[in-house]
Amino acid sequence: MATNPWSLIVPVKLLALAKSRIADAAGPHRQALALAVAADTVAAALSCPLVGAVVVVTDDALAAAELAAAGARIVPDEPDRGLNPALVHGAGRARLDGPVPVGALSADLPALRPAELTRALTAAADHENAFVPDLAGTGTTLYTASAGVVFAPAFGNGSRDRHVALGVKEIDLPDIPSVRRDVDTADDLREALALGLGPRTERVARLILGRGRPQ
Repeated sequence: MATNPWSLIVPVKLLALAKSRIADAAGPHRQALALAVAADTVAAALSCPLVGAVVVVTDDALAAAELAAAGARIVPDEPDRGLNPALVHGAGRARLDGPVPVGALSADLPALRPAELTRALTAAADHENAFVPDLAGTGTTLYTASAGVVFAPAFGNGSRDRHVALGVKEIDLPDIPSVRRDVDTADDLREALALGLGPRTERVARLILGRGRPQ
């Protein structure tokens, strides 16, 4: 079991490049959506009682400023070699002061609930390495490593199968949909809206989807 608070590593792309799969639906709100989703994800993670720190790896100046103001620690993407090296870099910075448990959390979880993240991290703490699959069952939204354990995430297309093949424990709880509902498409955004979006994402989603909460 983890005895120290978790440090979560959240990767945030340059806003101009983010949310490419929802670009047509989002139109002029694309960058605002990307920042809102990241901000709501970070805010929920910081509200989780098991989380001691959120480390955001980003080279985007606007995202860095806003997420730092929210309480995240900002680390530039010095490796600049892709997602997994960026996450490893962030985890290394988080562990400079000691061997804390670390997790890589998707920045695309605008419906994230602290209570559900607590359940996921509690389950993950029983294993050296663990991961939570996305709702599609092909990707990963959370990857964890206990204190002192090698942190070696394998995010990217088909990451769920890669993590399983690497022997990482799959955390497939039925009651953590907000931890699993990442948002890449307009349909994903509608499903996240049904779960209950964070306040910043909901404001932008209303503009994109043309409606408020489902009745």
